[in-house]
Parts: sequence; structure tokens; C-alpha cells
Amino acid sequence: MAQSKNEFGAGKGSFRQAQAWLHTWCGLWFSWLLYAVFLTGTLAVFEEPITHWMTPEHHAHEQAEALSAGSAQEVESSLSQRLQWGMAYMKRQHPGAGMWELWPADVQGGGDLRVYWFDANGQYAAVQLDPKSGNAVDAADAPKVRQTEGGHHFVDFHYQLHAGQVGLWIVGIAALAMFVALVSGVITHRRIFKDFFTFRSSKGQRSWLDMHNAVAVLTLPFQFMIAYTGIAISCSTFMPAGIAAYYGSSAEALKSFQVALNEPGKPQRSGQPMPVPDLEPLVLRGQELIGQPVRAVVIDYPGDAAARVGVYGWNAADDLNKRLSSTSGMAMFSAATGELQQLRLPGDVSGGAASLTQSVIGGLHMATYGGFPLKWVYFVCGLAGSAMMATGAILFMVKRRSKHQGEFGASTSTVYRMIEAVNVAAIVGLGIACVGFLWANRLLPIELSQRSRWELVAFFALWILALLHALLRSPPIAWRDQMTALAVLCLLLPVLNFLTTGDHLVAYLLEGDWESAGVELFAIVVGVAAVAALAWMRRPKAVRKKMPREVSKDLSAVVDADAAKQGSLS
Repeated sequence: MAQSKNEFGAGKGSFRQAQAWLHTWCGLWFSWLLYAVFLTGTLAVFEEPITHWMTPEHHAHEQAEALSAGSAQEVESSLSQRLQWGMAYMKRQHPGAGMWELWPADVQGGGDLRVYWFDANGQYAAVQLDPKSGNAVDAADAPKVRQTEGGHHFVDFHYQLHAGQVGLWIVGIAALAMFVALVSGVITHRRIFKDFFTFRSSKGQRSWLDMHNAVAVLTLPFQFMIAYTGIAISCSTFMPAGIAAYYGSSAEALKSFQVALNEPGKPQRSGQPMPVPDLEPLVLRGQELIGQPVRAVVIDYPGDAAARVGVYGWNAADDLNKRLSSTSGMAMFSAATGELQQLRLPGDVSGGAASLTQSVIGGLHMATYGGFPLKWVYFVCGLAGSAMMATGAILFMVKRRSKHQGEFGASTSTVYRMIEAVNVAAIVGLGIACVGFLWANRLLPIELSQRSRWELVAFFALWILALLHALLRSPPIAWRDQMTALAVLCLLLPVLNFLTTGDHLVAYLLEGDWESAGVELFAIVVGVAAVAALAWMRRPKAVRKKMPREVSKDLSAVVDADAAKQGSLS
């Protein structure tokens, strides 16, 4: 694609022009996917508050637990009893399991009592026990709680698109393309830092480029970091040669690698029977060694003389803010002798510098340290990065709506019409799908089978409908229609919540429930922004005539229905 010398500062065939072509087309084809990954990844920063809002049945339970926190002596007594109940259940129901895992209490010493094990198929199984009696809680007697993916939907989608390993590879390739677009963009725009301090409004193409440059420069270090760490986290998947050379490539070999990585020194079964000892002395000793309350007690090979007991601690929020690694403390004991076999203090990792580096990279990508201030930095930078990709895709069409050079022959107009439709669905349609996911959480019946899957169906169905709508309507009208839908869904989300659960924003604020309040406040902010965008699109024609000729070709300038029907449906 030919570009002028003035735009890129080089003649035809120059290195800068080659980078411009690379930046333009590499950025376009991956911008839609990267925008989706960046936007959902940004929402995933606040996974816990979103999950909290999407599980309103838990709110009363959490408040009751907060009011019933006992004294230190009561907590210790409760812990002892809970450990006994958990062990009694496992001995009675799953004596042959290769692993028992007890979660006796929350960080305050109360909360649910849960036990986990590996079933006959090697699958992770679990059951909740009544902390007052030790009996298994019958699912039919438990309070009806809506099944939902919660905020984890955005986490899962942003790194593997809900498609497993295939999705992970797709996102990884897109992240590499993002590197290419970032480097080539810096080379192409030689005045990028100067332009960062310049914004020329009402200049059509120039305004879109100024906006694109500004948000790009603002978040450039963040984008390099997030792309690199995202790839590095999954390096064993993208570069498996080293693992395959040492362990092999079979499923069993990969399992051996995971054991060696995460459970160094794990013994083999001895074949000699031995009852599991009393856990309380080991747990109390483990808590003292790691300086944390017990989160989980894991017994490997229960009933065997080679069994070992691992005591894992709860991470305090304040401690996480100060540590680069999010690992909790762990003390591993021999079940036969009570000897301390392994000790990991909070923030340390097993496996040396390489494992520590990977842990730090993972924490850097997922903002596991730094607390809410760092999460807000990630959130703002993520929104700016999403805006950079959106403005880049829009700029592509603003420049080529009437000035394309027939790059695709007779199909050029059709190709660019398709690109413009995908722009609408990828940018606004994704927002509709995201807030629609929250609407589905409130509208789907609580008793619905596989309810969390139906929430995902609603998300993808709305996104597909947005694409079909953008293909059937002219681009200006599609932008306007979908922006209207986004505004309505966001602004009415608090109303829907009140009608379906009885909760409302004012109550959240009075109760100090900032997680739920934050979700609804952000929805309102997005709705107001969508209304502002609609007002900008609907500016009177008399105002548009006073603007430069370029603006009349911009997506927001051609919004009257007559011009849209005549000029864009072809």
C-alpha cells in the first residue's frame, strides 16, 4: 500500500514506509482480537468484585460471618474440631484416595469446612461439610445459589478465549503480533512523542491519529510489559522442546514435569500401611513456622507409611501488597515421624531463581501485589490500551473510506465494507456482550441446569448478533444503534439488579459494599460515556458543514439516515 512521503518521512520503498505497511496491516488484522483480549483482561483486574456482584446470595452469608467472628481461643478450638470432622469424613468415605485435602476454615477461623480428593478417574472432587456437625451438606438442603462463572469469565476469555489450548495459542500469536505492531508503530511515527502533547479536535483523520498516538505513548511501557509477561507465563506451552527433551512428550511425562515443578521431593508409596496421625499438632506447628493461619492441609498417600502432611497458610492482603511473589507459606512434615521435610516461607518459591522469576512475572501480569492502587493503575492503562486499538481500527477506515487504492481489485469496496462492520461489532458489540453477560446473570433462573454455560451463551450470542447487525445496517446507523443499546443496557443495569434481587446502589454505599457498588458505578459511567458518544454522532448537519472536509467522511459525521442509506449500503 502506497503512503505519502510526508506521512512517514520517507520515499517509496524506504525502511520507514515498510514499517508503516507492517504496522497498518498487522495492527488491523489483530486489533479486533487484541481489543477483546485487552478489554476483558482489564475487566479481569477486578475479577473478585465482579464475582461478588454476580453472587448476591452470598452477601448475607458473608455479613453474618463477619459479625460472628470468635475470639482466638474459640478459633483454636473450632480448628481442632473441624480437622477431626474432616478426617473422620475422609476415612469413612474415601479411604483409598491418593490425596486428602482439608480446608478447615477461612483466614478468621470460621467460614465453610470443605474437603477435596482425587476420585477413581483422577478428577478433583469436593464436598462441603457442616462445621457444626461434620456431616456432608446435602445440595438439596443448601440455600439456592446461582451458578455462575462470575468475573473468572473475563480472566478465562482474555487468555484462552474459552477454547483451551487452541485459544491459548491464538492469543499467544496475537500477543506476538502486538509486539510487531508496537515496534513498527514507534518506528513509523517519528514524531510520536511530540504528537503526544498535541491534540487537534475537529480535524477528522488528524484527530483520530492524535488520539491514537496519545493513548499509545501514554501506555507504551505497560503494553510492552503486559504482552511480554503474558507470553512468558505460558512459555512452557509455546516452547515445549526443553521439557519434551528431558521428560518426553506423553501426557504422563508432562504430569511428571508438573510434579517435579510444583512438588519437589514428593516420595513414592512404600506399600506399608500406617494410619494418618492426629493433624492438630502438625497444623499448629506449621502455623508457627510459616507465621500464617492454616488455609489447607494436604495429606499425600493417606494410610501409607510414606505419607506426608503439608500445611499451607492464608496470605494476608497487606502482606501480598509488599511481596513480589504471591506464594503462601508451606510446611511439609513426614506423617510417620513428624519430621519437617520442607519449609517455604511466604513469598518464597521452590525451584530456585528460575521459578522465582516466573512467579514474579506472573504476579506482574496479574497484579497480585500492590493492592487496589496498582489494580487501578492496571485498569486505567488497560482501558487506554483498549482505546489505542479501537482508535487504530477506526483510523484505518477513516483514511480509506474514500481514498483506497483498489488493493483488493473489484472486491475492494466489499472488503472495506466488511472491515467497517467488524469494527462496529468488535468495539461496541463487545461492550454489549460484556454488560449482557451481567444481565444474563440476573435474568436466568437460579435453578437452571448448567446455568454458568448459559451465561456464556448469552455473551457470545449477543456478540454474534452485533456482528450480524453491523453487516446488515449501514456503518453510521450501526454505530448509532449499537451505541444506543450499550447505553441502555449499562444505565438500566442497577434497575435490573433492584427488580431481581432487591439490592440497589444506595444500599451498597450505605453498607460499605464497595465491590458491588463499584460494578454498578462503572456500568453507569460507561452508559453516560455512550450517551455522550451518541450526542457527538448526532450533531446537526449545520455544525458538520463548518468542519473540514475530512470530518464529513468520518464515522460520526455521516449519521443522517438519508446519506447513510445512499452511501454505505452498496
